Amino acid sequence: MGILGGTFDPPHYGHLALAENARVQLRLDRVLFVLAGQPPHKPEQPITPARHRAALVEAAIADNPAFAISCVDLDRPGPHYTVEMLALLRRKHPQADLFFLIGGDSLTQFLAWRDPAGIARQARLAVMQRPGYEPDLGALEQAVPGISERLAWLDAPRLDIASSDLRRRVCAELPLRYLVPPPVESYIREHHLYRRL
Repeated sequence: MGILGGTFDPPHYGHLALAENARVQLRLDRVLFVLAGQPPHKPEQPITPARHRAALVEAAIADNPAFAISCVDLDRPGPHYTVEMLALLRRKHPQADLFFLIGGDSLTQFLAWRDPAGIARQARLAVMQRPGYEPDLGALEQAVPGISERLAWLDAPRLDIASSDLRRRVCAELPLRYLVPPPVESYIREHHLYRRL
């Protein structure tokens, strides 16, 4: 089972392409989009209420039966750390082989995360390679012995779409077409999201 965590504020085609490529390449039955509560690395950033972000994810993934949403992080007080979220998912899905999906840029910062060894014990890391981000595999292996055996490399298209830019585009009344699925754009417009930054 693939695990893609994020605030998804809003979800976009970059998230969906990563999830689908991981599903196919790793032969996953399911990819869970885990909606983050308050990420510890974004303490000052205001995020859209969870009910809207959950509805946006539901709209984004509705046409793919292999995709599902998980609100496991929203059901507990924050801050929310990946290692704790994976432990909760491990308890809910004890037989599942978990793959935590991350970008190569995130892997370069992985040792700064809370309990990287605990993360690697609970899930394999499925890494989307990104140009310009070369993780120091020697440093990773030294800090977390055996981690190189827990890495799976994904060949996924690099779609340069950022949720922060999408919010800015909505505020500036610029189009989102071809950046997010049409149901996501409709929900944003219908609920007047991201009108102010």
